[in-house]
Amino acid sequence: MQPYLRYAKQSKEALISDIAALVQCESPSDSPADVNRCVDLLIEQSRDIAAPKIVKSAKFGNHLRLDFKLPGRPRKGRILGIGHSDTVWPLGTLRSMPYRRKKGRLWGPGVLDMKSGILFFVHAARILRELDVPVERKVSMLVVSEEEIGSKDSRALTESEARASDCVLVLEPGSNMTGELKTARKGIAGYRITVEGKAAHAGIDFANGANAIVELARQIERIAGFTDLGRGITVNLGTVSGGTRSNVVAAEARAAVDVRVARAKDAELIDRKMRSLKPFDKRCKVSVEGGLNRPPMERTKAIANLFEQAKQIGAEMGIELAESSTGGGSDGNFTAALGVPTLDGLGAVGEGAHAVNESILIDRIPDRVALLAGLLSGL
Repeated sequence: MQPYLRYAKQSKEALISDIAALVQCESPSDSPADVNRCVDLLIEQSRDIAAPKIVKSAKFGNHLRLDFKLPGRPRKGRILGIGHSDTVWPLGTLRSMPYRRKKGRLWGPGVLDMKSGILFFVHAARILRELDVPVERKVSMLVVSEEEIGSKDSRALTESEARASDCVLVLEPGSNMTGELKTARKGIAGYRITVEGKAAHAGIDFANGANAIVELARQIERIAGFTDLGRGITVNLGTVSGGTRSNVVAAEARAAVDVRVARAKDAELIDRKMRSLKPFDKRCKVSVEGGLNRPPMERTKAIANLFEQAKQIGAEMGIELAESSTGGGSDGNFTAALGVPTLDGLGAVGEGAHAVNESILIDRIPDRVALLAGLLSGL
């Protein structure tokens, strides 16, 4: 692995230049034209090493698959990297949060989540070409355009590409400031609870009303009780609204619920509980919409084996890699749920995803790129 690490160190400035350009190409999920500019730039940055295939979206920016042109004659199948071109940051964020290089870090919107990770993969492939290292599998990378808002448009594409691959490497950032790889992620479900009551004048006809807000409050206490920290189940009441005026018995109330589960069977359990909610006040009606939108990424033997291979590659470079689990989701949730061996958190090491201190550690760039090069040549 030492030649990979040496080359990654020598080419670090070229990679940083690419990262700077991609970060300064703002690409919020809800602006397809700007996402497309980012995709076009990525195509240009990888033109020497990858053939692009654009998949158009009716509502969002273009999805992109890059097929890498590497030494050797692949015989074993395909390795798929996955990432996303969109960020959570609105247009104009660069004015208040500019890209900059300072205090041993690169700063800026999307630098950690996850424009640097995408380019790490490109530069890892470039190392293999420049060092003329033959690879035994085809190598592709799928970059979708709306991961930050749920991947509803791209999920089928991601699953299709994963089924055609032997393993998946997810280019999301590592955990914490030490860059642990991710071998498990919680699944995510979202529910909308609506209570229909009966309106009445609060002063003249109070008893004839059925207060939807009161009913929802009772339901909230019940729903909150579904949390089971010992099993890794969290149920969060995120937003609540209802009623029209203080002198009207509320006819409607609503709540949005976020659910995280470590195991698929727990997602089924919570779903049954949510859909079995019954009104305390029989004059009210309780409706439940929603469900699981990202299945959990459960740590399987195949995922553990992938991590052990990555750990060995790291050890050969003098880097001690650790693994972690997280409550956040990624498109790796989809691929792992299909049974495709998936290793996540292979992107940059840093902090502040979705926050004003979003940044990556410059001195951890070479070993992450070399790690990816080792995985692409060794899996």
